[in-house]
Amino acid sequence: MYIYHGARALSDFRKEKLIADIRRLQPAVKNIEAQYVHFVDAKKLSIAAQKQLKQLLDYGSPFSGQPKGELFLVTPRVGTISPWSSKATDIAKNCALTAVRRVERGVAYYIQSAKKINRQVVTALLHDRMTEAVLDSLEAAEVLFKESKPKPLVEVDILKEGKRVLASANHSMGLALSVEEIDYLYDAYKKLKRNPTDVELMMFAQVNSEHSRHKIFNAKWIVDGTEQEKSLFQMIKNTYKKSHKNILSAYSDNAAVLKGPIAERFFADPKDRIYRPHKELVHMDIKAETHNHPTAIAPNPGAGTGTGGEIRDEGTAGQGSKPKVGMAGYTVSNLNLPGAKRPWEKNYGKPGYMVSPLDIMIEAPLGASGYGNEYGKPTTLGYFRTYEQEVGDQMWGYHKPIMIAGGIGNIRDEHVDKKPVPSGSLIIQLGGPAMLIGLGGAAGSSMQSGQSSEKLDFASVQRANPEMQRRAQEVIDYCWSLGKDNPVLSIHDVGGGGLAVALPEIVHNAGLGAVFELRDVPNAEPGMAPMEIWCNESQERYVLAIAPKDLGKFKAICEKERCPFAVVGKATKEKRLLLHDSYFDSNPINLPIDVLFGNPPRMKRTFRSQRIRRKKLTVKDIDIVEAAESVLSLPAVGSKKFLITIGDRTVGGLVRRDQMVGPWQVPVSDVAVTATAITSQTGEAMALGERPTLALISAAASVRMAIGETITNITAADIGEISDIKLSANWMAAAGSPGQDQQLFEGVKTAGEEFCPALGITIPVGKDSLSMRTFWQEDSRQKSVVSPLSLVATAFAPVIDIAKTLTPELQNTDSRLILVDLGAGKNRLGGSALAQVYNQVGDQAPDIDPEILRNFFNLISKLKKDGLILAYHDRSDGGLFTTLCEMSFASRLGLDIQLGNLHGGTLQKLFNEELGAVIQIRKKDEAKVLSVLEKALGKHVYVIGSPRDGQKLIISQGAEIIYQNSRKELERLWADTSWRIQKLRDNPKLADQEYAAIADDEDPGLFAKENFQPSTKKYRAKPEVAILREQGVNGQVEMAAGFSLAGFDAVDVHLTDLSSGRVSLDDFRGLVACGGFSYGDVLGAGEGMAKSILFNSDLRQMFKNFFARPDTFSLGVCNGCQMFAALKGLIPGADHWPRFVKNSSEQFEGRFVLTQVKESPSVLLRDMAGWRLPIPTAHGEGRAEFSEPAMVKASLKNKLVTLQFVDNYGRVTESYPANPNGSPLGIAGLTSTDGRATIVMPHPERAFLTKQLSWHPAGWSNYSPWFKLFQNARDFVG
Repeated sequence: MYIYHGARALSDFRKEKLIADIRRLQPAVKNIEAQYVHFVDAKKLSIAAQKQLKQLLDYGSPFSGQPKGELFLVTPRVGTISPWSSKATDIAKNCALTAVRRVERGVAYYIQSAKKINRQVVTALLHDRMTEAVLDSLEAAEVLFKESKPKPLVEVDILKEGKRVLASANHSMGLALSVEEIDYLYDAYKKLKRNPTDVELMMFAQVNSEHSRHKIFNAKWIVDGTEQEKSLFQMIKNTYKKSHKNILSAYSDNAAVLKGPIAERFFADPKDRIYRPHKELVHMDIKAETHNHPTAIAPNPGAGTGTGGEIRDEGTAGQGSKPKVGMAGYTVSNLNLPGAKRPWEKNYGKPGYMVSPLDIMIEAPLGASGYGNEYGKPTTLGYFRTYEQEVGDQMWGYHKPIMIAGGIGNIRDEHVDKKPVPSGSLIIQLGGPAMLIGLGGAAGSSMQSGQSSEKLDFASVQRANPEMQRRAQEVIDYCWSLGKDNPVLSIHDVGGGGLAVALPEIVHNAGLGAVFELRDVPNAEPGMAPMEIWCNESQERYVLAIAPKDLGKFKAICEKERCPFAVVGKATKEKRLLLHDSYFDSNPINLPIDVLFGNPPRMKRTFRSQRIRRKKLTVKDIDIVEAAESVLSLPAVGSKKFLITIGDRTVGGLVRRDQMVGPWQVPVSDVAVTATAITSQTGEAMALGERPTLALISAAASVRMAIGETITNITAADIGEISDIKLSANWMAAAGSPGQDQQLFEGVKTAGEEFCPALGITIPVGKDSLSMRTFWQEDSRQKSVVSPLSLVATAFAPVIDIAKTLTPELQNTDSRLILVDLGAGKNRLGGSALAQVYNQVGDQAPDIDPEILRNFFNLISKLKKDGLILAYHDRSDGGLFTTLCEMSFASRLGLDIQLGNLHGGTLQKLFNEELGAVIQIRKKDEAKVLSVLEKALGKHVYVIGSPRDGQKLIISQGAEIIYQNSRKELERLWADTSWRIQKLRDNPKLADQEYAAIADDEDPGLFAKENFQPSTKKYRAKPEVAILREQGVNGQVEMAAGFSLAGFDAVDVHLTDLSSGRVSLDDFRGLVACGGFSYGDVLGAGEGMAKSILFNSDLRQMFKNFFARPDTFSLGVCNGCQMFAALKGLIPGADHWPRFVKNSSEQFEGRFVLTQVKESPSVLLRDMAGWRLPIPTAHGEGRAEFSEPAMVKASLKNKLVTLQFVDNYGRVTESYPANPNGSPLGIAGLTSTDGRATIVMPHPERAFLTKQLSWHPAGWSNYSPWFKLFQNARDFVG
């Protein structure tokens, strides 16, 4: 083992925080230093190889501390391989360090203390026990590379020991089998006259788990002694039976497929790899998936792999699809924020093996967003709710959280259905290797928390490697781009249960059996037992079937993309699963396939109906000022910005409406919208709805309101008919807990048999998680927390015109605000935010009539089509009061509100959460709009006020002002929880800066200063520009689109194309390095890709020659900027370029900010000097770090800085978040001395079309001023 010391592992603020945390338990601690240490397992390395390895591992900010004190070495958990290791090892191998077997990294903490340190106490603070270990010496890290001989197969001897040994295995292996299933297996193996293997038992448990088989949804239900005609799943399918217009695939694949429009879809033509628009049908595939159990025990990888699994579901629809845009949502118990515990929060406790709700909300969003960022899928929608309350004798809450991920992909018409798989087809695993992680997760997630052992929970922890998944998706994208020549016949993701579920399913669905070879499964841990190889849930894997004749073609695609694959088996006519193990010369599986997929006893669910009785809500002593403050600070109501800015919302270049609205970028959008293709006006919309607290009063009302909320949200988009909306229904319940089977049954029946059919809406996809109960022992007392019935309804719909999407941003014009009250004046407060913050529930839940909801959708759609609505915001959590506040925040306008015409008391008017919306209309249109609305909705339509000058919300009842407050005070209350979590998670100084900016009433917001005129030049030739990528790069398509529209032939060039000699840079006039996470940024952002060039003599010379040619230009954006900066030694006149290191916030920053273009020789920014333009940023390591401080000012003086971040006043800034990364003097881009090489951290390729921008000035044409950059490139080439 070789040891290499590395960079500083803790920034100043993280070091200070850690010292403070440790001193609370170990007051004698004086100082802590932390340094990355690299451990390399390799054959004997030459001196030259060791020197090269040392250079490879040189990244990040240098460590300047002293390694003094007691050592605590934090490494990945022994027996696991970290995602960091996988990617770093790839880089080493691609740099010709073939003797390197594995590179791993740890953090060496050196702790100085005046007294003896309690290692157990400190260790607990330094590591995540689910994913990490703590060692006491550097040499002890040798254990990370210890290899064991393969463990043997185990048989369970039922022939001798009988049925009891099966029951014992069920418990010890965490199989979660029912008594009936144990009987079924015992009888099946008795007939086969042999003992089952542990592989077969674990496989059966995963295939037949609640997670995989949805046994409760397929159960026979007996209600009040009467057997019901339909299962829950049949009730859901009833929506399809009643209305299946434009649904191409439902219930039979990993995602549902909806009919899409004809559009010019932009991708690289497989014949010549030139990016072109392809006019074709572009269908939508939709999915939402929960990952609750893993998120409860290890939030970051749990939520990350939840996002990854949902992405794979989208990508494996039909013969392969392209995931496009995503969402993420979270429901947890009370946060109990340090120093800000809310009056309604009580500390009920939790089991020791589970993570606290606050830690979940710090870590899980980082995992989910981080996965999407690195993979390259924008996250544009979500929700966040906390709930924990004792009602009667039951504690309700979400100790087992809801973590939901979902999204939209696109699929070609000819690939919607999987093709028949003939006998003899090759069965392939695509993606990463097997590792001992996530074992038994499908069964584990089917258990109530506390039912399985803590040891088994350890086994079900997963790990995320999105960069590997990106590689696999690039292979899938290449395959579907081949059209009718797509080699993929059928494809499945590897998710719950691992290969043990995916491989049998792909052949069973084809009506076949298969023969597999265990040792052909790629395996990173040779010591695993056969059961562990077959059943582990290592992520980023797919299984697919291809014809033997297509193997060569498929292999070439995988080699181009550097994506591992293996032929693991062959489909057979005989319906038998045979798994051979060449190492032990045994058959771990030899089973008729119908034993696995046959008919284990169907579950029965029985309940007697009980009526819920709740106390009446009491509001008479509630003060309106206190109520407003409390409601705005409730997480379900307040700002979700801390969840949003850590995610990339612009990658792909197709997002047209994200969460952030207006010149002040306030997260209040009702809907997410994407374009079908780069230049399309058509698109897709996505929205959410969930109202679980209402289930404590009425399951049926809770379901109607969840679906209703998602419809009032998605109504903001331009959708043709309400029947165009399709739902993913994700059901959470504590099945088996008192009263909860009834709640589940009534909720599903309401959705499937009544409400959705009445609306003409279909539920073609969904999922269930029905073990939402946590129980544990505390001081001899049995405790439990049960989650209410929770439906998360995600709506998807095709959009006619993406430009007609409405937002809550008010227009500063003579106008009126109209409340459309779909609750018909009933003002029911049950289950509301107001009830929750006063520790009540109430006995009357808000509700919605489907006919009223349908009329609302139709009327708003008509008014929108006629151009009569200026702004729109639905009424939901927090009621009318919150709706008005959020519209004020987005526009920084005051409001004069008059409640005199509304029914009920003041609190009821302001805080009821009946469905509805507030719309802004022009004053001159008032009579016309009221006439249209009242004709269909009756008198429950009210003119409630208008915008006013200044930033004050004034609410009156007749002549009396009953409430008034400033916009800034209200917004600070609304943003409080987000700010506090951001302070705990990120750099607290910067969190304070962002929070303080809310109070600046003079802030003018985003603006633009430019004189752009689109070029009218016509060129006959199309010169070629190389759109360069490497594994992990994800921004190539939008980059190619910009250059293609400017008159280039943009060519897809992978680094393997250059290293193999298939392509040469000599053939190109331009070279563009795109955004993304090459190699996951593990050895410095962009530096792994750069070093794979620098340490390859042929590549190094090719790039050097290209940069030296005077007829070429080059552009590096984001990851490409970082990569080119690391190549500056090859680029003439680039010696002054910095390296790019972690943002000052130490988080990924997805922001929409202002930059000013500086006068410089850059050929790409010619004639743009002095322009100030909004632009998206999306990076985690964008802070420019110059080798000498003097070089900052020298670069400015020499006019070699191209872009600087400026604030909303137009001033160059280092303040956050206007400067999102902390670069000195706001430096955001530079150029070479001759101007031919330009690097920028922001993303012009995601901003060259006006409709790509989250906000833009009125009057901009189709092309934004950023298109000038691409036109300048074309002009330079001539």
